[in-house]
Amino acid sequence: MLFQQFDQLLFLARGGKTVYFGPVGDNSSTMLEYFESNGARKCADNENPAEYMLGIVNAGQNDKGMDWFDVWKQSNESTEVQNEINRIHKEKENEPPATDDSAQNHSEFAMPFWFQINEVTYRVFQQYWRMPAYILAKWGLGIVSGLFIGFSFYGAKTSLQGMQTVVYSLFMICTIFSSLAQQIMPVFVSQRSLYEGRERPSKSYSWKAFLIANMVVELPYMVIMGILTYGSYFYAVVGIPDSLTQGTVLLFCIIFFIYASTFTHMVIAGLPDETTASAVVVLLFAMSLTFCGVMQPPDALPGFWIFMYRVSPFTYWIGGMASTQLHNRQVVCSTAELAIFNPPSGYTCGQYLMKYAAAAGGQITNPDATSECGYCSLKVADQFMETAGIYYGDRWRNFGIMWAFILFNTFVATLMYYLVRVKRWNSADLKASMMKFIPGKKSKSAK
Repeated sequence: MLFQQFDQLLFLARGGKTVYFGPVGDNSSTMLEYFESNGARKCADNENPAEYMLGIVNAGQNDKGMDWFDVWKQSNESTEVQNEINRIHKEKENEPPATDDSAQNHSEFAMPFWFQINEVTYRVFQQYWRMPAYILAKWGLGIVSGLFIGFSFYGAKTSLQGMQTVVYSLFMICTIFSSLAQQIMPVFVSQRSLYEGRERPSKSYSWKAFLIANMVVELPYMVIMGILTYGSYFYAVVGIPDSLTQGTVLLFCIIFFIYASTFTHMVIAGLPDETTASAVVVLLFAMSLTFCGVMQPPDALPGFWIFMYRVSPFTYWIGGMASTQLHNRQVVCSTAELAIFNPPSGYTCGQYLMKYAAAAGGQITNPDATSECGYCSLKVADQFMETAGIYYGDRWRNFGIMWAFILFNTFVATLMYYLVRVKRWNSADLKASMMKFIPGKKSKSAK
């Protein structure tokens, strides 16, 4: 019988009046003894104790005409309960008042914030583990794109055209960005809908824990995607350089995908659906990629648009990647890229062009020849990159700037979620807030 599974029973009559509080006993013996000793009829052996108890209490009075609430107040059992309550109160009187724990005990959520982050992150990891199609699609995008770009620019030559090929291959890697964002946004929207429809109304955990967990869980998958893309792209284009170059390029590949993840969360955090967010992502991505310095060097940009070159994250990512891959790479101009001419009579090519080549930084392909001199305008790839404002010494600065962009994305994602999804700001609220700072103007809401 389910009733026998309880050790203690608090029985309340109508109006919340206590008629019994104490142990149930074996086969309800303790409870039955209380009622029978206080004027209730004896419970039959074949009678259900729970139904018996309800029947006599609903009758209202015992055989002496006393209400069962009054019977309880005058009983020894009630006195014992009150004595126990007084004893507990006296014990607590000697204890110091709660200080630090009081804030936690009366906080909005049952669990501490860091415990929330730990548990929610673990749960989101489990959800990702149960979505292999999403994870494989993400990694497949990196592998297929890396192989396609790598073999499209396979074995980039050491000529001037070969250096441009390396830079354009990096430009093509950036185009993965938009497709990756389209994959992340629907997953985040579904998680957000679940949280806002169920967990947030029930105060299960904070919105900050939800947002942090969803951004953190993406990171290891982005790291793996960066490694896979690096392996499928880098060696096909550049070959096998020294270990320092390989390690640096790997770090830049990883940080690119981490940035893509945080950027996507920044955009989708405050927007209602992935359709709207996709339009915003495409616009911002196109602006950043167009003005990153590959399609048009910064010196050739109109003065008004130079700020876009400086604020584009792809400027610093491509700069760091290109400077690392092409550093100290010897330039061997193709025949079409050479300047061919004949020196004055009695001069070799080297004698005639020695001072000019030293000043201009070029090289003579046949210094001992007396005709058809071949002159290449560059010696090393660093000279080519300097014309685009890319310097090998800035690679770690660029790496740090990428981390700054990641932190900025995280901050804006948190701010936008708070303003739009928690505070529920809309355009009218924003207009009303701005009106407060305009002298002589009052918003309609203020009126």
